[in-house]
Amino acid sequence: MTESSTPAAAEPSGTSVRSHQVRRHRGEGQWAKGHFTPLNANEQVKKDDDGLNVRARIENIYAYRGFDAIDGQDLRGRMRWWGLYTQRRPGIDGGKTAVLEPHELDDEYFMLRVRIDGGVLNVAQLRAISEVSVTYARGTADVTDRQNIQLHWIRIEDVPAIWKILEGVGLQTTEACGDTPRAMLGSPVAGVAKDEVIDATPALEELKRRFVGSKEFSNLPRKFKTAVSGLQDVVHETNDVSFVGVEHPEHGPGFDLWVGGGLSTNPQFAKRLGAWVPIEEVGDVWAGVCGIFRDYGYRRLRNRARLKFLVADWGAEKFREVLETEYLHRKLIDGPPPPFVPPTQRDHVGVHEQKDGRFYVGFCPRVGRIDGATLGRIADLARSVGSDEIRTTPDQKMLILNVPGDRVEGLIGELKALDLQVRPSVFRRHTMACTGIEFCKLAIVETKALASDTIDELEKRLPDFDTPVTINVNGCPNSCARIQTADIGLKGQLVRDADGNQVEGFQVHLGGHFGSDMDDDGSFGRKVRGLKVTAKELPDYVERVLRNFQAEREDGESFAAWTVRATEQQLS
Repeated sequence: MTESSTPAAAEPSGTSVRSHQVRRHRGEGQWAKGHFTPLNANEQVKKDDDGLNVRARIENIYAYRGFDAIDGQDLRGRMRWWGLYTQRRPGIDGGKTAVLEPHELDDEYFMLRVRIDGGVLNVAQLRAISEVSVTYARGTADVTDRQNIQLHWIRIEDVPAIWKILEGVGLQTTEACGDTPRAMLGSPVAGVAKDEVIDATPALEELKRRFVGSKEFSNLPRKFKTAVSGLQDVVHETNDVSFVGVEHPEHGPGFDLWVGGGLSTNPQFAKRLGAWVPIEEVGDVWAGVCGIFRDYGYRRLRNRARLKFLVADWGAEKFREVLETEYLHRKLIDGPPPPFVPPTQRDHVGVHEQKDGRFYVGFCPRVGRIDGATLGRIADLARSVGSDEIRTTPDQKMLILNVPGDRVEGLIGELKALDLQVRPSVFRRHTMACTGIEFCKLAIVETKALASDTIDELEKRLPDFDTPVTINVNGCPNSCARIQTADIGLKGQLVRDADGNQVEGFQVHLGGHFGSDMDDDGSFGRKVRGLKVTAKELPDYVERVLRNFQAEREDGESFAAWTVRATEQQLS
C-alpha cells in the first residue's frame, strides 16, 4: 500500500460529475468542517463503539468464551485500544501478506504491548513483565523502539489475569495501540543526565495522568506519537508532536515545539513551530496539538490520516496560528534558534556518570529481543547494586540507573554473562530490527534472527571496524525500525536470487540520518537504482559497502556523508 500525495489523485476513468460533487462535499472527513459521516470501515467501527469500551467485553465475555467468540470488529479493531493485536499464523509466507484476507492471516494468539511511557520501570514492574512473559507468553519479550515491551503467544483467556499482574504494579496496556495517543517517548536518562536542559519527567507524568485512557482523544484519525525530553535523544524529528529541551535567553529552560513527523512510505521530518513552551504548559499545548489532529485530521483515506499530511498541507505558520487562536486562545512565546543534536550518541549504551556522581549503565539486547527469564534476572541485578530504576530506550536498548561506582564493573560482568553487552561492537550497538514475519501480519520477510546473525558475521569479518554505522532492518515498507533514518536501511520485500527464484530480500536505503549541526537538517538518504539484496547475501553486501567506505572516506567523514558522493558501484 502506498500513500497518495493528493486526495483526488488517480480518479478512475469514467468518474461521474456526481461522484466529484460527493467527494468535494465529503472533503477529507474532517470533523472541524462538519464531516462526521464515516468514510471508511475503520471510521465506522470507531463511531459504532469507542475502542476503550471493549475491555468490558474482554473481561466478561471473550475471556470465558474464547477466541471464536470475539466479534470481528473488536478482534481487528477495538482490541488494539488495549494493546492487543492478533499475531501472524505460522507458516504463511511473505508472498501472501497482501493477498490473504485478515481472518486468513490471524492466529488465535495475540501480541500484547505493555505501555512504558518514557521507558521508566522499577524493579517490581520489570519483575511483573517477566512473570507475565514466563507464565503466559512462552517466555517472549521484545524491547521496541517506542520504549515498550511486546509479548507474544497471549491467549484471550489469560488477558484479565495479565492485566491484574501489570496493573498491580502501575503498568498498563491502555492505548498502547489503536487510533490513540500511543506510548510517549522520554529520555532514558531524564533526571540524572549531566547535560539535560530540563528534567521532562513531570511533563510526561502529567500527559499520562490527564490523557491516557481519556475519551477526549480516544478516537483520532490514526495513531499519534509523542516525544518529550530535556535532551535530544528521543528521535523528535519523527514524532507527531515533540517537546525538546532548550534554554530560552529570557525565560530559561523549557521546550521547543515540533509537529508533523513520521516515516512509513511517505516520510517527513517534523516541523519546528518556533514556539517555546514552559514545563507547566506542556499538557495544554499537547492537548491543543492533539485536538487539531482529532478535529482537522484527514479521516477519508487511512493512508493519509497521519498528522504529517495536515502539517505538510498547512505549513508550520498556519498550524501555529490555529493552535493559538482556536485551541489555546493565547499566543505562544517565540522560541530561540532551533537546538541541534550534540555530537554524541543518542543510545546511552556504556557507562556514564550521572550528575549525582553515580553511574548509569546501558546495555544491548540483540536487536531488542530478550526473554522473560532474562528480564527477571535484570531486575535482580538492578536490586543487587542498590538500584530501583531501569529504563528502556528508543533504540531497543536498556539501562540501569543509579549504580555506585564500585559496583559498575561487577554489573558489567553479570550482564555480559546474560549476553547483554555494555561495551558492544559497533554492529551490536547500532543494529535494530522490527518484529518481522515471525509474528507480524504486515511483514513480508524475517528480521530478528537475520539481523542477529548478520551482527555475528560482521563482528567476525570486520573485528576492528569502529565507526558508528546504523543498520535498521524492517520486514515491510512501514518503517517501524526507522529505515529511512539509518546509515543502512533495509526494507523487506521479495526479490529474485541469481537463479531466478523468489526469495526474501531487501531494498537498500543508504545514508539516512537525523540533523547534526547548523548545516545539516538530516536526510532520508538515497536509494541506488535497482539495488536489492537477498537475505542470504546481506552479510556479504554490508561487508562490501563498509570496506568500500573504509577505503574511500576522507578524514572525519561519516558514512552518511560518504554515501552522498560515493558512486553507485561503490554502494552496490
